[in-house]
Amino acid sequence: MGLEPVAPGAGAALRLLAAAGGARAVVEIGTGTGVSGVWLLRGMRPDGVLTTIDLESEHQRIARRIFQEAGFAPSRTRIIAGRALDVLPRLADGAYDMIFVDADPAEFGACVDAALRLLRPAGVLALNGALAGGRIGDPAARDLDTVTIREVVKAVRESEEWIPALLPAGDGLLAAVKHA
Repeated sequence: MGLEPVAPGAGAALRLLAAAGGARAVVEIGTGTGVSGVWLLRGMRPDGVLTTIDLESEHQRIARRIFQEAGFAPSRTRIIAGRALDVLPRLADGAYDMIFVDADPAEFGACVDAALRLLRPAGVLALNGALAGGRIGDPAARDLDTVTIREVVKAVRESEEWIPALLPAGDGLLAAVKHA
């Protein structure tokens, strides 16, 4: 399908983050073919529900099948078709334990802002691709995606609202806990 799933190391980190926080309600922005969703579901509580958002209905169709093949009941997932920035405002404030963003870097800033509203205190935000394909540390890399990712990482790092860490798993996970 031309999609790159999260690397196994990033998936393991997502599973760990979901399990460590006892996640019951998780939002995934960018369903893809369901690979990261399976990692998240494996770390979540057995009664947890993954809300996953994607613009492409074909991606969601495949993800639905992948979730089922991985042994998860349809009641464990809520799949929403639409543009994340249109869907996020309709989700409940403070109702989520974790938010995973695997979307266009241009939307990272808006997703971080939405996460502050959606996460409960001590909830976890994880942004995939935070190393920008290894370009994040190269000052000569000035392409729009790299610059955008740098700005978002810096904003989260400098914010008093977050306790962040950049994890070198996969293409990099920016993980941040919302201050209680």
